[in-house]
Amino acid sequence: MYAAAVLHLNLILGNASGDEMAEKIHRLSHAGNLEKIELSAADTARKRLRVTTDKGTDCAIALNRDLSLENGSVMLLDDERAIVVRMLETEWLRVAPADSAAALELGYFVGNLHWRVRFQGAVLEIALEGPEQNYLDRLAAHLEDGRARRIDDE
Repeated sequence: MYAAAVLHLNLILGNASGDEMAEKIHRLSHAGNLEKIELSAADTARKRLRVTTDKGTDCAIALNRDLSLENGSVMLLDDERAIVVRMLETEWLRVAPADSAAALELGYFVGNLHWRVRFQGAVLEIALEGPEQNYLDRLAAHLEDGRARRIDDE
């Protein structure tokens, strides 16, 4: 039995929203010839990864250091098919510190863990790039003693 061929993707041809590519990708999509590679934000930062498209094509991505994947990156485009990167929606854990001292401590703690964050007023939002429980376990001391509290989506 022979192993299926791996498609090697080493270039980003452009973005699917670009004028010159959008029309051709649109036509290929209507013909059922658009394949998507779904990646998390963490995966888009990687230069080498092995993925499978939504239609089962096994792909090995190897990019030069100066290239970065983003939502809509076109990895393959010819007359027969297109392969486009789609970023998965990032989920965020929302945490509010009890006061300014707790905010400094929480920020220091999260920074040392190199977690990706964003700020929404006084709320610290932590990108979940793994199981949520892993983050809650690491934050347990802050949450249990009241220095911080989890904010549920409103």
